[in-house]
Amino acid sequence: MKIIKIGDPLPDLNVEITGGKKMNLKGLLGAPVILYFYPKDDTPGCTKESQDFRDAIDIIKKKGAVVMGISRDSLASHEKFISKYQLPFDLLSDPDEKLCQLFGVMKEKSMYGKIYTGIERSTFLFDKKGLLVSEWRKVKVPGHANEVLEAIS
Repeated sequence: MKIIKIGDPLPDLNVEITGGKKMNLKGLLGAPVILYFYPKDDTPGCTKESQDFRDAIDIIKKKGAVVMGISRDSLASHEKFISKYQLPFDLLSDPDEKLCQLFGVMKEKSMYGKIYTGIERSTFLFDKKGLLVSEWRKVKVPGHANEVLEAIS
């Protein structure tokens, strides 16, 4: 499978999002789009990253942009996560890893000596025309949301 790279368009892919909605990512054309991939709902780093985007939502909206988080968690898990932390944006569920594979975020990881495959925290910024203009891989959470905001033109 081809991995998306700078200059590539938003994928023409139908996805399930929170709120019981389905959408095609191409439907986001016309606004800058921030897609951030994170490993798991309600874990410390993922919670902080989501809160940082939540806290920046006024600036994101002022720039006319849309932000969406993506993990392999279920929609039910996402709904609880949104409710618990008052996240003002949708989350996408990617249990079959279609988006994760397309964006090349599935990586071999190690925790306590155990090797497993998981999502590498990554963020992708698409411009109003739907073209990928910036990507951040191996994201460190502190300051990341602000870095993404500065990149929105």
